[in-house]
Amino acid sequence: MNTLIIKNHNNSLKTLDNDSGKHSGFIEANTQKVSINHLGNDCIVPVFSKDNETTISHHEFIHSVDNLAKELFHGEVLNMPDIRVSHVIKGRVPTAIGKPVKELKEHEKTIYYERCAFVIEVPSIQRRVGDNLLSLTIGGVRAYNQENLYSKKTMEKFKLFIGFKNLVCTNLCISTDGFSNEIRSCSTIELMNKAKELFNGYDMEMHLNHLQLLQNYILDEHQFSHFVGRLRMFQFLGNEEKRGIFPSKLNDGQITKVVRDYYECPNFGKESNGSINLWNLYNLFTEANKSSYIDSSLERNVNAFDLMQNIALSLEIGEKNWYTHN
Repeated sequence: MNTLIIKNHNNSLKTLDNDSGKHSGFIEANTQKVSINHLGNDCIVPVFSKDNETTISHHEFIHSVDNLAKELFHGEVLNMPDIRVSHVIKGRVPTAIGKPVKELKEHEKTIYYERCAFVIEVPSIQRRVGDNLLSLTIGGVRAYNQENLYSKKTMEKFKLFIGFKNLVCTNLCISTDGFSNEIRSCSTIELMNKAKELFNGYDMEMHLNHLQLLQNYILDEHQFSHFVGRLRMFQFLGNEEKRGIFPSKLNDGQITKVVRDYYECPNFGKESNGSINLWNLYNLFTEANKSSYIDSSLERNVNAFDLMQNIALSLEIGEKNWYTHN
């Protein structure tokens, strides 16, 4: 059960329970769901080893974005952050060095998570694409494996997005202009200034229009089978052969899931004649992307949107496309 935060006209906060959180998470592979209190109270904060300067913690990152969201979407309903973590790093306090693992007490153990992703849904801002209800959603990713913690403190890397979440399947819908793959910052103040710039620059209506238009473009069964074959082939092309071909970032296992769901998914699978429109195909891609590791999930999500746009443009102007051979 999710908790909703509602700002009243007097700027006070109240919470509501929301049963919409019963479905699967926005990312699933190798992750576990945690609370922001757990990150703030139970996890240590990694440091840059050469000067012992602290990093911006997962807790600080999420808390800062949450506060910014409340500022930007004043008067709207905001869900509590939905947080997923992976790659736990375990340790122990100095007094427990040499102690057998089975004898360790809880206060002698330390943990932090190498990778963290979160989303904050704004369910009071919703739009419909076909039969699917979408909620405005913002979020981000922090991955310590992309930092050099053995050096002195430097600019730290964060990923942020603003887009939509499909309430049918919790798939994220993210466009290029709503995503920043690399925001570098040394402080939460600087980070939030850059986040505000990203969020304010997002064109929600244009993004929705692109999503709506995907319903108008259809691949027949032959085109879909050709598309799947080309997706598998692309992974093994040489660098020269890839020139001029729009890249696909799904791995082989994820492509297999797209094909399986093409036949089996009740919401986005094929029509009785084997055809599938690009909106449904896009959702098969974003569903398959849930098996990505945290540090690559957002890039693959945006790539799925861009690939659908590439195919839609080819179908619109009648231009040959390497993937569909139309």
